[in-house]
Amino acid sequence: MADPLLIAKGDNPLYLLPGLSNRHGLVAGATGTGKTVTLQVMAESFSRIGVPVFAADVKGDLSGVSQPGKDNPKLQDRVKTLGLADFNFAACPVTFWDVLGEQGHPVRATISEMGPLLISRILNLNDTQSSVLVLVFKIADDNGLLLLDLKDLQAMLQHVGDSAKDFQTQYGNISPASIGTIQRSLTALQQQGGDKFFGEPALNLDDLLQTDSNGHGVVNILAADKLMASPQLYATFLLWMLSELFERLPEVGDLDKPKLVFFFDEAHLLFTDLPSTLQAKIEQVIRLIRSKGVGVFFVTQNPLDVPAVVLGQLGNRVQHALRAFTPSEQKAVRAAAQTFRTNPKLNVESVITELAVGEGLISFLDDKGTPGVVERALVCPPHSQIGLVTPDQRQQIIHSSVIFGVYEKTVDRESAYERLKGKAQQSPAPGTNQAQPPPDKPWYENLPSISLPGSLGGGGRRGDTVVDAMMKSAARSIGSSVGRQIIRGVLGSILGGSSRR
Repeated sequence: MADPLLIAKGDNPLYLLPGLSNRHGLVAGATGTGKTVTLQVMAESFSRIGVPVFAADVKGDLSGVSQPGKDNPKLQDRVKTLGLADFNFAACPVTFWDVLGEQGHPVRATISEMGPLLISRILNLNDTQSSVLVLVFKIADDNGLLLLDLKDLQAMLQHVGDSAKDFQTQYGNISPASIGTIQRSLTALQQQGGDKFFGEPALNLDDLLQTDSNGHGVVNILAADKLMASPQLYATFLLWMLSELFERLPEVGDLDKPKLVFFFDEAHLLFTDLPSTLQAKIEQVIRLIRSKGVGVFFVTQNPLDVPAVVLGQLGNRVQHALRAFTPSEQKAVRAAAQTFRTNPKLNVESVITELAVGEGLISFLDDKGTPGVVERALVCPPHSQIGLVTPDQRQQIIHSSVIFGVYEKTVDRESAYERLKGKAQQSPAPGTNQAQPPPDKPWYENLPSISLPGSLGGGGRRGDTVVDAMMKSAARSIGSSVGRQIIRGVLGSILGGSSRR
């Protein structure tokens, strides 16, 4: 049984129980009230007991978890106030990731893996345009055309638009105006860095489930400061990762500690203008992913940013200060106060507006899974550095990582773009389901073999090589020679279920 994690102290020490961390959680509060430091303290605590962590770093200051902290009078005062006699400074093992490939290892997904539902979300398409995109994916599937990167999807859209009359009998009316709108949206996405996100080698989720040689969980940090310029891409990417974890990890029930803890910062972006169909699927994933051993913590300014159905599933809560200067803000404070289990000693509604930086109203699940009575407490100081690392420190960590070189070079194998441009020797006629023949010499044949140590989950094996990791990425998009349907997860599928084979 993993030891309880000390997160804060008030009248009593407040412990987060690892065995109940897969019941999810919430860290809320106005800007500048201490949410990031609370996230950092939680991430450190999970790492020390061997639990890998994934967190998006929207401001860049979470990167300090990779360096040991430094003494200062303010920290000394907090340590003394809380009576932390055995406090020491320590860093966590960290892997940096970046969709743009500038501040971390490149992280990619294929168009096929993402699927029409999530891509419609990224492009902000209306219902008509989304239905056309679904048809484009269906036609690609039926004709054995792999959609791996943006140029594949752009070529497929052009092909369907040019041959709309030929496809009309089998697939229905395809609006040229919708094709044009989708193409323009893809061009805009490309200019925002989408061309770097979609492609291969795609992220192997096993690489997020690593521990170091000391048995400490690796803290995976996604550099999201630039990604936040495209908030829908940011939110949809994290949603895709969550759904892929749900799809690929086996059922394990309640463990002594989770396999992974996933921090979803700026969570309000996930639920803003969310189509009802997609929201229902998100709610399902959040409800069921606990059985896969994954804990999800939403980090946002106000608990009301999260839909009530999801909020009801977040058992572990830290509420930092909220501001209440306007009637709408005062209403939000009252609503936030009502989400806690009542403490007769606290006027929660008043206290929320009085909390100092680093102070919070905290309620964690007890050993029976019941929310604890809310208490006012000071969050413990982190053992690692608060704030940014230097560019040199970041690059040193990136280059010393065991996965350096796995994702750095883009692979562009034959897919829809090449097939439609006539680069392949044979091209199946529309409506057939002919499989793509394998190349004479696989692209991965001469890659060096480098062991990737760590604790792998979801069917992974200890000691996967670079070849293994990259072949798994390719294998996601290659089906059987007969009746193949391109891989697509539970949130990316055309019909709402998994088509993985």
